[in-house]
Amino acid sequence: MNYIGSKHKLSHFISTTIKGVCGDDLSTKVFCDLFAGTACVGRGFKGSVKQIIANDLEYYSYVLNRNYIGNYLPLETNYLIGELNLLAGKNGFIAQHYGEGSKAERLYFSKQNAQKIDAIRLQIETWKEDQTINEDQYFFLLASLLESADKVANTASVYGAYLKSIKKSAAKPLQLFPAQFETTKNSHQVFQSHSNDLIKMIKGDILYLDPPYNARQYGANYHLLNTIAKYDTFAPRGKTGLRPYNKSAYSSKQKVDTAFEELIKNAQFNYVFLSYNNEGLMSPEAVKNIMSAYGKYDIATIEYQRFKADKTQNRNHKASSTTEYLHILEK
Repeated sequence: MNYIGSKHKLSHFISTTIKGVCGDDLSTKVFCDLFAGTACVGRGFKGSVKQIIANDLEYYSYVLNRNYIGNYLPLETNYLIGELNLLAGKNGFIAQHYGEGSKAERLYFSKQNAQKIDAIRLQIETWKEDQTINEDQYFFLLASLLESADKVANTASVYGAYLKSIKKSAAKPLQLFPAQFETTKNSHQVFQSHSNDLIKMIKGDILYLDPPYNARQYGANYHLLNTIAKYDTFAPRGKTGLRPYNKSAYSSKQKVDTAFEELIKNAQFNYVFLSYNNEGLMSPEAVKNIMSAYGKYDIATIEYQRFKADKTQNRNHKASSTTEYLHILEK
């Protein structure tokens, strides 16, 4: 999934640094990914730790983590994927509000793909209600739909806007692919909670933090994934069809320092690792000052290339260098 702040490219750096501090053998450790996003980091550690605790306030993220982290035993799913792929499209909520030809003229999906999303989402809910599928299968299928729908979304990256015409990848018919997860001996925990509330109720060995680092709100940028996942009824607002969304204190210059210090103070973990880059609302010095007050502090850094739009040159893309900080606290 194309995701803001994804740590996929930095997974080796994160894993190597954490193991360098905590040891190569993590088999007895409880690892918490408190701002789990698409489960990228948690998935990387799932097979090597005793248990993963994954959390994110956004429902689409909960769905992904409930599958990729929460599911740990083999599931019978191939026949379900096959049946869903054979469904004819339906003119449901997504087609009516976010598909090509909708009254609101929002081009998030082609007409065919919007109707296919509706058909699949409605069938998954029907199977849940008549107990054809269990809870594990339900979240597996929802995660599969989110991942597959994202592949044919008519956006440049996030869902804060759609393109003016259907691009080549968005014109391809939606194909539901299984959101495969790793099986493990032990079970895992997945939450959909405010991080600063949940931190008071959990404990473990390694706490990994990847909070929002700038003013962009994930609930706004990925609102359509929440809508597909929840499939509830509401009145979409504005040109982009926004739904009501949560606003994070970590995306507020006025609130982030206080929220972060409260989180660190209440963390019942031996090791805390914070991913943050040089474009974040908190400066490296501010992070160091807060974390140093609660134990032994250290830092690891890496430079990497990313691409961003260059608005001064007709939105061509150019490479830009970013510094990723992994702040380390031993409490």
